[in-house]
Amino acid sequence: QVQLVESGGGLVQAGGSLRLSCAASGLSFTKNAMGWFRQAPGKEREFVAAISWSGTNTYTDSVKGRFTASRDNAKSTVYLRMNRLKPEDTAVYYCAASGISFATTVHEYGYWGQGTQVTVSS
Repeated sequence: QVQLVESGGGLVQAGGSLRLSCAASGLSFTKNAMGWFRQAPGKEREFVAAISWSGTNTYTDSVKGRFTASRDNAKSTVYLRMNRLKPEDTAVYYCAASGISFATTVHEYGYWGQGTQVTVSS
């Protein structure tokens, strides 16, 4: 049974930082691209960042230079470091696992965590 468990969300002031973690179990972690998505109220779930099994990253334009995705294959954990947070970053953040080496769209990810709330106050 695949499980993805996110942690690290919370309330932060604009300009602050948070680090999200996602612990994976029940899958071959090193064979999966891992992604971060977010969903704000009334909006569709959107891509934030992805990291391939080999550590190659890609980001949506709005977070480039502020967010960094990383992974620790020994711990089957992926991270999202978020710096210089803005109120528009407020959303539920989801971790996801894809069965292919690299993926950036919702439809390419088959496993999802329960989400963690990030709220950025102005």
